[in-house]
Amino acid sequence: MASAKNKKSRRKALLLGVGLDSDGHKRVTTGHNFALVGGSQETHEVMTEKVIKINEKLTAKGKQLENVSPRNLMT
Repeated sequence: MASAKNKKSRRKALLLGVGLDSDGHKRVTTGHNFALVGGSQETHEVMTEKVIKINEKLTAKGKQLENVSPRNLMT
């Protein structure tokens, strides 16, 4: 039986967006590597657009979120 130490751990990454403004609606959007919660309709749409663009750029570069440093993610 293999112990937990012998199993190869896989790095995971998730973009988390939290909208702090509200218009009374509860909004939650999830995807392959992101979760967005809260915010007004406008704020939630902006967060959604940003994670989609980030994922498109990663795909174009042939990279996965878990393989990119936070510094490189912002550039």
